[in-house]
Amino acid sequence: MSSLDKNQIKNLLPHREPMLLIDELCDIKKLTSATGVVKVKKNSFFVQGHFPDQPVMPGVLIIEAFGQSAAALTADGLDKSTYENKLVFLMGVEKARFRNPVVPDCDLLLKIEAIRSHGRVWKYKGEAFVNDKKMADAIWSATIVDRK
Repeated sequence: MSSLDKNQIKNLLPHREPMLLIDELCDIKKLTSATGVVKVKKNSFFVQGHFPDQPVMPGVLIIEAFGQSAAALTADGLDKSTYENKLVFLMGVEKARFRNPVVPDCDLLLKIEAIRSHGRVWKYKGEAFVNDKKMADAIWSATIVDRK
């Protein structure tokens, strides 16, 4: 198993701050599974206005972090020529459950798994944890498209 730091993730994904949410991808099993890490801080852009007196990471950004983790897993596992000049777009979210609020300061661990792939379409599932407590889970699909 291997891991990627934020700079290595930037070499795989087009996302940049503030929308690059994942800080690390670890426990990588090529094209199969990985754990994304989001360091949720009091000064994170999404916490400052959501909600100022009781900051919470928005659920939609947890889904985005799942997607970024899956895209990085896939890009890291594919041959570079297959992934070069491509983007990964979210196609759909079949199930998403938000079980507990994610509040700063914490490390949100996103355990993701590729369920199947068919050509450029991939399906994933994931669970999000803080200190071994499940915060959210989801099933989603994404596609790899040519960059315009």
